[in-house]
Amino acid sequence: MRLDLQSRENCVAAVNDAAVVYNLAADMGGMGFIEANKGLCMLSVLINTHLLMAAREFGVPRFFYSSSACVYAADKQVSEQLEAPLKESDAYPAMPEDGYGWEKLFSERMCRHFTEDFGIATRVARYHNVYGPWGTYDGGREKAPAAVCRKVIQAQLSGSNEIEIWGDGEQTRSFTYIDDCLEGTLRLMSSDVVEPLNVGSDQLVTINQLVSIVENVAGVTLTRRYKLDAPKGVRGRNSDNTLVRERLGWAPSIKLETGMRHTYNWIREQMTADTRRRVFA
Repeated sequence: MRLDLQSRENCVAAVNDAAVVYNLAADMGGMGFIEANKGLCMLSVLINTHLLMAAREFGVPRFFYSSSACVYAADKQVSEQLEAPLKESDAYPAMPEDGYGWEKLFSERMCRHFTEDFGIATRVARYHNVYGPWGTYDGGREKAPAAVCRKVIQAQLSGSNEIEIWGDGEQTRSFTYIDDCLEGTLRLMSSDVVEPLNVGSDQLVTINQLVSIVENVAGVTLTRRYKLDAPKGVRGRNSDNTLVRERLGWAPSIKLETGMRHTYNWIREQMTADTRRRVFA
C-alpha cells in the first residue's frame, strides 16, 4: 500500500511518539516445523531487515529484537547431561540450528551493526522455549509444552489413555513462562545492555518429566509410546542466567509446575469448548 504525503507524515509522528519498536515476529514453530521448513524460517530475515530500515528512516531511537536459544552452537548441546548451561558467549564459533537458528543469529548481527553504523539502540533477548496460555497448541507449529498438554487432554477425552512422545523422552530443555518472558523483555528494553541476553528459565527437565508434570496437573497416568524417528532437536539445552542477573538484577523465576498448570487449564478450556461447538453445531 502506498502512503500519500499526509499519511506518511502521520506515520512518522506516530513512530516518533512511540519511540520504540518491538520485533517479535517470525515464521516459526516447534521442532517439527522448523526442521521441515528451513527456507521459510530463513525468510524472517526480511522482517528484521525492513523494520530496521524503517526505524532508521523514521528516527526510532530504540529497537528490540526477539532472538532464540537456537543460535547456540550445536556442539555444546549434544548430551542431555549438560556440562554447563548455555551462556551468551556460546553462540560463537557459530554453529546454530540450521535454518531458524541461522536466521536469528544473522538478525542479531544486523541489529549490532545498525547500532554501530546508525546509532539505533538495539536490545536483543535470546528466548528459551516460551510457553503459556493463548499460544498455539495444535496444527504443527506448537512447541513441546503445548503439544504435551494437548496430547494429555486428547487421551482423556478419547479414553485412549496413551500419549506419543517424540524421541526417547530423555532430551532436556528449560521452558520459560510467558509472564517471565514479558518481564525480562521490558527490563532489557529499558536497560543500557547492548549485548544479547538470555531470557529463559534455568529449571532443566527431561521431556519425560514434562509429561509427568502435565499428568499430575490432569490427575492421570498415561501409557507412553515413543516415536524415535520424530524430530527431536538438540539433545540438551538450558539457560545460564548469570549474565542476566548481573546486568538486570533479575532472572526468570516462575516454576514449570506453576506455568504448566495455567497452560493446561487454558488449553483444556479451548479444546472442550471446541468439542461442545461441534456437538451443538
